This record gives sequence, structure tokens and C-alpha cells, in this order.
Amino acid sequence: MIYRSKAPLRIGLAGGGTDVSPYCDLYGGAILNATISLYAYASIEPLTTNMIVIEAVDRKEIVSYPLTGSLPIDGQLDLACGVYNRLVRDYGNMPSGFKLTTFVDAPAGSGLGTSSTLMVAILGAFAEWLQLPFGEYDVAHLSYRIERIELAMAGGKQDQYAATFGGVNFMEFYDNDKVIVNPLRIKPKYMHELSNNLLLYFTATSRLSSTIIEAQSKNVTDKKQESIEAMHQLKEQARMMKEALLKGNIDEIGAILDYGFRYKKQMAQGISNSLMDEMYETALAAGATGGKISGAGGGGFMMFYCPGNNHYAVKEALGKFGGEFRPYQFTEQGLFTWTI
Repeated sequence: MIYRSKAPLRIGLAGGGTDVSPYCDLYGGAILNATISLYAYASIEPLTTNMIVIEAVDRKEIVSYPLTGSLPIDGQLDLACGVYNRLVRDYGNMPSGFKLTTFVDAPAGSGLGTSSTLMVAILGAFAEWLQLPFGEYDVAHLSYRIERIELAMAGGKQDQYAATFGGVNFMEFYDNDKVIVNPLRIKPKYMHELSNNLLLYFTATSRLSSTIIEAQSKNVTDKKQESIEAMHQLKEQARMMKEALLKGNIDEIGAILDYGFRYKKQMAQGISNSLMDEMYETALAAGATGGKISGAGGGGFMMFYCPGNNHYAVKEALGKFGGEFRPYQFTEQGLFTWTI
């Protein structure tokens, strides 16, 4: 038997950063995101030997350990080891040795929530194997606790919930780890128009998001008013985006993205840089009406909203930077697990 799972990556459309503590604990955060047809995958194959083998195919990394009660957290495939350690602690020893194989459709540091989505997929594969009674909120919350608290990986809360629930969601974040996921019922023609006009562009760079997020959190702790006010405006941007999508005012989205991008750069140093600013201005000059850096910033994917048929001109104008446009579709389903 093989126990499999897949979870979708997401694009953050508005409110990015307001799901990060301590901002969301003090003021409440709001984010609007949507999952796309890029995935993190995990498969578990039980073994007849008392060995644990973990392989990240996309990263060309593989480690093995004797079947034990705790795996080392030493920088080698820590997400998988963290999930294993927590489940052994909560539910007891595994029924046998196993091989865990993972793969992600986008590189780490790309701004699409890759690490958190992989965490959800790994937890989903174990839940399928062990028949754990997890609901959606259980999976998302436990994934968050393992990654952010137990493994101390800096970041927000939206990615785990997006990967688990799937679809287009308006999410609210409060203190004491309270999260409310509000699925949005958006007419299909509006979503098709959005995917037609919203380009996903990989800048051929990656970044370590934790350093940017740590700086953002410190700005809130230090009560830097410019950063805090920028986050307030990004929370308002999430509400603006929700209204535009629900009402079908799709061509307002470019301006809403631009509004958020200019405030996001005020949250912390390193969110943008001269090259990414040049890409952004080049896209606007070619006909885009707005856009943003995906995720924490500093590299990875950018998005550009191109009304009408402007996306052809924008693609041509950005060709000189050597990046890659990534085709995608919006998806409705979140984490899915199965046995074969």
C-alpha cells in the first residue's frame, strides 16, 4: 500500500503580512488568498525493515534513520522530521518503518507558501496512513504549530490554512491562534477573467523569507508607526479585494494590488529591491495596472494584473529580465489524501 497526499500552493492577493505575530495578535489580521494548480506532494510506503527513509526528490536530498521515537532537527528535511516527532509524541510509535517521498512544483523561497504547503501534505500523508481523525482546522492548526512554534521557522499563518482548505478564502487572524476561514463564492466567469489577466512571473531568484518576516515582526514590537500603519492599510486592502471579487469589479484589482504593493514595501527592509522595482515599473509601462511580490518579498514570484489583452505586451516587455511566466489555474480543492 502507498499512502499519498497533495496540497495546493497559493497566491496571496491582499493583506499579506497581517497574519504574522505580533501584528495579528494585537490588531487582528485579514488576508485574501487563492490556491492554484501547483502542488506539494507526499507519499508514504511502509517498509518491512525498521528504517525511516525520507527523500525530497525535487531537492535531491535523502536521509535515513533507524526507527526511533525522535528524529534529529538538524537542518536536513526538518519539516518531515518535525511532523514525525509530533505524531509519535501524540499518538505513539509508528506501526512500521517507512519511506516518505516529497516533491513540490515550485522552488523553496518562491513566495507561494511552499514550505507550509509541504508541511500540510506531509501531515496529510501520515493522517491517511494512520487514519487520524483530523478535520481541516485540525490539520492547518497542527501544521502551523509544528512549523512555527516547534521548529521555530518564522512566518505567518495563512499558508497552512490555504493549503488545507483550498479555493478562494478571506481569512481572519486573531490572538490565541484564532483563525476564521471564510470561503468566497465567486462567479466562475470572474475567476476565469482574473486568471486570464493575472500573470504569474518567476523572477529566477529566491530568498530566505524568515529574515524579512523577522524584521517585520520586530518593527511591530518596536512600535514603528510607519510599518504598523502600512499593515493597517494592507488589512483594508484585503477587504477591498474581497468586495471587488464578489461584485465582479475585476478591473479594479490592478489598482488594489498596486495600492497594497506600495504599502507592503513600508513594512520592512528587503521586501523589494532595485531589480524588482524595475520589473514592476516595466510591467506598468507595458500596460499592467498593478501587481505585487508574492509572499514575504525579496525574490521569488511576482504577479501583474493586465486588463484587456495587455498581458501579451507585458510578457514581451519583461522578457529582457530572463524570468519565466508560469501557467496556472485557480483550484477549489485543498488537501487531498488517498490510498493505492
